Amino acid sequence: MKKPTRAVKWHLSLFLSFLAINAMILCGAIASLAQSKVNEDSLYIRQNYTKIERLVPMRDGVKLFTSIYLPKDVSVSKKYPILLNRTPYSVAPYGETSFKTSLGPSMHFARDGYIVVYQDVRGKYMSEGEFEAYRPFIPQKKNKTETDESSDTYDTIEWLIKNIDGNNGKVGSWGISAPGYYTTMTAVEAHPALKVASPQAPVTDWFMGDDRHHNGAFFLMGTFAFLSSYGAPRPQPTPKGTPAFSAYGTLDSYEFYKNLGPLKNVNEKIFKNQNRIWNQMMENETYNDFWKARTPVPHLKNIKPAVMVVGGWFDQEDLYGPLKTYQGIENNKPKSPNLLVMGPWIHGGWARGTGESLGNIRFGSKTSAFYQKDIEFPFFNHYLKDQAQPALPKAYIFETGANEWRKYDQWPPKNAVQKKLYLHPDGTLSFSPTMTIMQVGVQPAFDEYESDPDKPVPYTSEIRIIRGSDFMYEDQRFTASRPDVLVYQSEVLTEDLTISGNVFADLLVSSTGTDADFVVKLIDVYPGDAPNDSPINPNMKMGGFQLLVRGEVMRAKFRKSFSNPEPLTPNKIEQVKFDMQDAAHRFKKGHKIMIQVQSSWFPLVDRNPQKFVNIYKAEEQDFQKAKHRVYLSGESSSYVGVSVIE
Repeated sequence: MKKPTRAVKWHLSLFLSFLAINAMILCGAIASLAQSKVNEDSLYIRQNYTKIERLVPMRDGVKLFTSIYLPKDVSVSKKYPILLNRTPYSVAPYGETSFKTSLGPSMHFARDGYIVVYQDVRGKYMSEGEFEAYRPFIPQKKNKTETDESSDTYDTIEWLIKNIDGNNGKVGSWGISAPGYYTTMTAVEAHPALKVASPQAPVTDWFMGDDRHHNGAFFLMGTFAFLSSYGAPRPQPTPKGTPAFSAYGTLDSYEFYKNLGPLKNVNEKIFKNQNRIWNQMMENETYNDFWKARTPVPHLKNIKPAVMVVGGWFDQEDLYGPLKTYQGIENNKPKSPNLLVMGPWIHGGWARGTGESLGNIRFGSKTSAFYQKDIEFPFFNHYLKDQAQPALPKAYIFETGANEWRKYDQWPPKNAVQKKLYLHPDGTLSFSPTMTIMQVGVQPAFDEYESDPDKPVPYTSEIRIIRGSDFMYEDQRFTASRPDVLVYQSEVLTEDLTISGNVFADLLVSSTGTDADFVVKLIDVYPGDAPNDSPINPNMKMGGFQLLVRGEVMRAKFRKSFSNPEPLTPNKIEQVKFDMQDAAHRFKKGHKIMIQVQSSWFPLVDRNPQKFVNIYKAEEQDFQKAKHRVYLSGESSSYVGVSVIE
């Protein structure tokens, strides 16, 4: 092949420059349109709403700062329902002449006419009292001094109904992330005026699967950055939050957290024991009463308001929460509707942007705009404004891969059948186990790799200091060639394969150490001739792209009990089975299915010393190399369980 001439190179360079310039122009135009929309919404709010601020008294005398936006035409004859959002993240801007630039779950609500209320929760920003992250619910309160988020909500709604003129006596609540948790609690022992609640990406269990831990493994990167502000002391009410830690000294999180060393160094070098919530993490290494008291799931009984739980398949923080909240309510057979909506979104992505794509992946439609207009808005309007009941299914599920919305009368779907994707010694993957004749004294087949805490597997190929969300839909080829990552791949699919429901890993493993982490990734491998249709980079080669469908981690010492950890017995085969959460994805004809197995995911997850110790108190010398085996035949056949639509 001839080398390109200078002229060809010059024309190619000119063409690429032309593409870059046009991309910049397009991005600028999009940003300009977005800003124009913000300005338009902001102007509408100022022209059509009056803002008042009140300190709302709770039953124990503590007052909570509450910001109330009232339609200007509210009157005795023109009444509106109330939308309530309780947040630990500030109701800013403060001051009755300073307005938010958007109101409610979307501007559909503001333009239709709602009384929109935002409240700083107890102990945060301008509210009085002491803050408690996910304050335990008290089922049988003995006196007025016993309060929780359910009682604070009840008292708030009672005050609003009685003191805000022009309300129609109906209240709806919504919130994303931590406000999603507070929304869940509005429905527990709910005020009679609360007709509808929508917990969205609700924090539900900080140990089992949301934000701070997954299956007992500590999510270091996000927790440190978040709690550096969220857990900082707040001596008295203030409109200003504490700035997050910023003295990283590098743009590379891998370098920063490696140099930081064991977890105990965070307090010794940075927090100095002043961060209460971080200290709570470090003091509660197992799933003990501290954690059990903070999940609302056991209390999701006799839920009376209609509920719509919302989540995103690419949520980097709280995919666990919406699935477990929905199921927790459903298990108690509520008399009121309980709906689940899952779309192709990152954390809160349904409330901003259009939802047309994430990174290099297109979804074929404006999924967020569709959700806001055709799902969320009519759902609230039915219960709060007596408008027609929308024809919404029990579960409205976006199927990635196919890029289509599915309507189900239950979740998981009735026609989903549990199947096992077996890992084979030759690196293949199939729904059939490895065929071997088990003889007495003969070891099953296995793959082995060495895991070195000093050289952990990175969670992303990017150099970044803040976690971000890109790792949830990032091409996984950057880890596939590492010697400490096992890779198993199916044959090319001859027909579409759709999974909808729970994904779980069931590994048979052994280790030379006494503890280990096991990270399992379920991946969609694109064919070599996949079109280069990336919405962010037209030069991105999508042939062979490895899309992360679901990835999860398990800390092996919790394999039998999250409350009572046990060491691994060196070189003994043991079962490590864990929840990888749900998925709805179509592996298309011509694609392949891949499973990757590894023992670190750094610094997303903290390093396991691979020695049975309290990791929060571990010393540098506790960290050791270990060899791990994953067994692949006979009675020791490792697999990933998926729910296949038939």
